[in-house]
Amino acid sequence: MGLFAQPAAEEQLTSETISFLKPRQDVLARRSQIIADLAGILPADCLITEARELVPFETDAFIAYRRMPMAVALPTTTEQVAAVLRYCDEHGVPVVPRGAGTSLAGGAIPQEDAVVVGLSKMNRVLDTDFENRTITVQAGVTNFNISDAVTSEGFFYAPDPSSQLACTIGGNIGMNSGGAHCLKYGVTTNNLMGVKMVLVDGTILELGGKALDSSGYDLLGIICGSEGQLGIVTEATVRLLARPEGARPVLFGFETPEAAGACVSDIIGAGIIPVAIEFMDKQAIEICEAFAHAGYPLDVGALLIVEVEGSEAEMDSTLADIIEIAGRHDVRTIRESQSATEAALIWKGRKSAFGATGRIADYICMDGTVPLGQLSYVLKKTAEIIDHYGLRVANVFHAGDGNMHPLILYNINDPADAAKAEAAGNDILRLCVDTGGCLTGEHGVGIEKRDLMRHQYSEQDLRQQMDVRAAFDPDWIMNPSKVFPLEGRNPR
Repeated sequence: MGLFAQPAAEEQLTSETISFLKPRQDVLARRSQIIADLAGILPADCLITEARELVPFETDAFIAYRRMPMAVALPTTTEQVAAVLRYCDEHGVPVVPRGAGTSLAGGAIPQEDAVVVGLSKMNRVLDTDFENRTITVQAGVTNFNISDAVTSEGFFYAPDPSSQLACTIGGNIGMNSGGAHCLKYGVTTNNLMGVKMVLVDGTILELGGKALDSSGYDLLGIICGSEGQLGIVTEATVRLLARPEGARPVLFGFETPEAAGACVSDIIGAGIIPVAIEFMDKQAIEICEAFAHAGYPLDVGALLIVEVEGSEAEMDSTLADIIEIAGRHDVRTIRESQSATEAALIWKGRKSAFGATGRIADYICMDGTVPLGQLSYVLKKTAEIIDHYGLRVANVFHAGDGNMHPLILYNINDPADAAKAEAAGNDILRLCVDTGGCLTGEHGVGIEKRDLMRHQYSEQDLRQQMDVRAAFDPDWIMNPSKVFPLEGRNPR
């Protein structure tokens, strides 16, 4: 398919044509009885059924699409989750797991015949074990609060999505979330040691634990990133790391995005692994600077935030090597943070990028990943795609591992503009795959990329993945309409 070719009908994700599985009429007809039965399973304050109170659960951060669920269950214990799933499995009621609803791929959007199982009330820290460097928490604990619970002892939890103040560990596990510092420390799967989860039939399962490795199949590797289709994680044990002696972010400004991309490739190619390498193009720089007043240079075409850590001598040595490489790419600005306050301000601008962009326009946030050697090429082609559709884009992403996040700006109230934005996003994702990358780095597939899965995978590949999914959930009631193309998938 050509770069600017119109996508096939099943690939067009406009608010008018988005496909969901048709609600089961038999389930909808039993709504009153299902709600009454759930009321007998859960405490009164753990079940939401009134239309007005259901509105916050009809969508997630992928706000172009919404469906009102049948009911929302807010259990407080693993046993309550098990009871709800057991009931739904026995009665053929679809289930949509939900953390904080920060999914940017539509991973938590329900259907009219579904019960949302939200984990917001399961927000307790259960165990901190500094000797083994682990912490065990319920799935509704926010990402940020994990680090906050151990920072006084000199530890932290490495994955740090931009939404870490709100997103929960359960959602992080579902989407295998990353963050700015994943270049050195890895994404969720690299820091997850064990889970307690509930299967669709109500079986409570424990996988992994505090040991660095466990016997048997690597089921954790299947669960992490499974997007709530194999069961619901209710507790997690994750790895804690000792805080480094020091950390120093540095701003590098370049004439063009292509020069910045080439610099990233050369840094990694030289065997240098900073803690983070974050990229912003000119549009993103201006948006974030207007919001955070972080002192970003406004006279450059792109900037990199490169953070190094260790002793002062280690940081000086690593930065000297990075500065030398940047010099080969005509770097125009180099500014090292001089204090903890200045370092926090630099990161405030980057961490606020999505929110700051939302102040000026609606946007779709893409999540393709590309080989670093293709970074400059993909940035150039992305600009061509956006120009072709007559749109604007703010590029801000995790450059160190090639995880791109183009923010395509559009008017959500203009159907034609929305269609163009989504067509452009699809072209960018195809470009990522065609250059040797993949559809997603950390946001997941959800609804957004579901019908592009055939661009990355053969029918045999998809069938094997669907067979694994069906082994956990034979009737396909867990998070329906997500991940796999609706046509050709296993039946519910």
